[in-house]
Amino acid sequence: MKKVLSLALLLSLAPLTAAQSLSGLRIMAPASPGGGWDQTSRAIQTVLQNQGIVRPVQVYNVPGAGGTIGLAQLYNARGDDKLLMTMGLVMVGAVQTNASRVDLSRVTPIARLTGEYEVVVVPAASPYRTMRDLTAAWKANPGAVAFAGGSAGGTDHMLVGLLAQAAGVDPRKMNYVPFSGGGEALAALLGNQVAAGVAGYGEFEAQIKAGRLRLLGISAPKRQAGISAPTFKEQGLNVELANWRGIVAPPGISASEKAALVAAMDRLHASKAWKDILKERNWTDLYLSGNKFDVFLKLEANRARNILRDIGLIK
Repeated sequence: MKKVLSLALLLSLAPLTAAQSLSGLRIMAPASPGGGWDQTSRAIQTVLQNQGIVRPVQVYNVPGAGGTIGLAQLYNARGDDKLLMTMGLVMVGAVQTNASRVDLSRVTPIARLTGEYEVVVVPAASPYRTMRDLTAAWKANPGAVAFAGGSAGGTDHMLVGLLAQAAGVDPRKMNYVPFSGGGEALAALLGNQVAAGVAGYGEFEAQIKAGRLRLLGISAPKRQAGISAPTFKEQGLNVELANWRGIVAPPGISASEKAALVAAMDRLHASKAWKDILKERNWTDLYLSGNKFDVFLKLEANRARNILRDIGLIK
């Protein structure tokens, strides 16, 4: 009996697992409310809290410069294992085009979570009914066809540059209007201040379904279930690009602290609640955690640099 009681006592005093030991997190969305990073941050917050993985979880916004303002703040929070930042391909490009003094080699990679293909939309009253219509006008007068998208050098900007190349338009002459959040780009579209908009499908979905925006094409290799749009390749534009989003922590946290954060993301990814969100938002599951994500980030920085150089955004 004494042995049983002693074992029970030892078990009760045993340290919690890495994921269970977390108590309270702050997630920085380094952009304005309404955009993809903000949506992803709040989805993570909901699942972590509702599944009892981490409580409480606070989300806050630090907009500007393609996320590099938030990146600098994350770097300055060295050693803070209660802070995470949502980021992605947008930031990989913005680090280079903004000549940021802090790059992604300075952070602690935790996990790549989702991917989302990019779409091009126009206002419902637009004369452009297909990508061929839009590119014909674009070729005739590149500067007159304005595209709204995310911050300069981000995924949206890369896509417009790649589309320009594919359509025979000089990328240096294209009229790209950057916004720090999806809400601002949407307002410009609905106000007919720009000819077209570029973003992940989720950012425009409600307005597309409401009939306020017309969906012209998607940057996927094939048509996507639940999204009624032809690919760019189908319309004669050999362009394919996926936006991805992930989570990083400040530099200087310990190996055990990193393990706890990775374990929390592993539990989030394995939950039915997260799978339901992926399906609801039409987000593609691209989960990659820990050191594998670290390797991916290095490769992606090189890939983005080549794209930006090819389309004339950096030297």
